[in-house]
Formats: sequence, structure tokens, C-alpha cells
Amino acid sequence: MAILEVSNVNKNFGGLRALYEVNLNVDEGAVHAIIGPNGAGKSTLLNCFVGRLTPDSGSVMFNGTSLVGIKPHEINQTGVARVFQTPEIFEDLSLLDNVMIPAFAKADGAFRLNAWRRVDKRKDVQEEAEHILEDVGLAEQRHVICSSLSRGDKRRLELAMCLIQHPKLLLLDEPTAGMSRADTNNTIDLLKKIGERGITKIVIEHDMHVVFSLASKISVLAQGTVIAEGAPDDIKGDPKVQEAYLGGAHL
Repeated sequence: MAILEVSNVNKNFGGLRALYEVNLNVDEGAVHAIIGPNGAGKSTLLNCFVGRLTPDSGSVMFNGTSLVGIKPHEINQTGVARVFQTPEIFEDLSLLDNVMIPAFAKADGAFRLNAWRRVDKRKDVQEEAEHILEDVGLAEQRHVICSSLSRGDKRRLELAMCLIQHPKLLLLDEPTAGMSRADTNNTIDLLKKIGERGITKIVIEHDMHVVFSLASKISVLAQGTVIAEGAPDDIKGDPKVQEAYLGGAHL
């Protein structure tokens, strides 16, 4: 059963066609990868899912609800969370504070000052935040200020900030960008562990090692449109994909 249904989505920026007649169905509980060369429209498409961009035409349905024209924090409240290309965290706060804030923000509908007055009264949120930090391997650093974290740890922290919101759909925009191979493999293991929670995931990623380690289904974007879709083994051998993505080289 599809949890996200994208139908005939188009997006132009002036004379530039960024997305053209994009159709995409993401099954509940799946890990669905979106790949393609630079400039293919992957991040633009993801931004249409989270309210940062509005499609010029077409529909984006999540659990039967249209996401088109809805504000980002309202989309978040429906159960959609996103990990960005560049980690978006509160650098001057501790890891524990960073994980608790989204829980309060989701409850309030936006980031509000009253969240801080509620911290002492919401020990359940703090306890859950500590458990999630343990799940992502950051429990020992929970009181550390985030500016001192490595890039890999910042990505894990951002995952924790998403998990405390109990999302139904987790969008990951290049979750291993800039990581060492060891950090990448640790992130793959972490995302597999998260999969045990039953969260549907959409992964945009250039690293094919990551894609083929995680994805149950892959959609390939080129010049703003889907040129191929299927299981990883089918995508590996598709000549259209090899030509568009790697100039004819094998994946």
C-alpha cells in the first residue's frame, strides 16, 4: 500500500524545467531511493514533499492527505520528517536539548518559547530523548555542546531529532555526504536499525554503496523526470540508467 503518491508533478523556475510529469508511489514501510545525476531534480522533488516548494501542477498525497500548499510545520505534524544535506541543528545547545526541542515544537505546532518552561514538567520527553540518543550511539555525549561534534555525529543527532517526532515518513537528503567510509557504514547500520521501527524512508543519495545496501525500490531521475524504476538488481542492469547516471558505465 502506497503511503506517498506523487502524480504528474511539474516545477519550473523561470525558463528552467526542474521537474516534468513526475510520478512516484512509495510503499508503506519501504526504503525507496531516488537517484540521478547532479541537477536531475532530486532535491527539488524532496522540497515539494515538505512544503519548501509548491509544484506548479500535479499532486502529492501522503496517507490520503494533500501536501500541496500546506506549510512545512503542518506537513511535519502529519508525520513527515526530513534530514537535510547540511545538518540543521542548534550548534550552541547540548545534544539533549537539540533532541527535546522538536518534541515540544511538534506538540505546539511551531518553535515557541513556552517549550523551555515545559522542560522540567516533561520528564517523559527527556527520558525518551535520552533513549533515542542511546539508540543512535550518542548517549555519552548528551550534555556536549553540538558545535564540537564531527559531521558524522551531527548527522546522527539530526536523525535523533527526527525520531523523537515519531514520523511515519522519513526523508533523507544525502545522509552520508562528506562522511568517511567507516562513518558511512555506521550510518547504514543505523538506518537499518531504524527500519525496525516500521518507518517508511525515502533516501536521496549519490553513494551507490549506500543505495544498494538500503533500498528495496529505486526511482531514477534524469532531467527532471523519472526514467526508470524498480528493484535494485533491475536498476543496476538498466542501460538507460547507466547512460543517464554514469555515461554508460556500470553501476
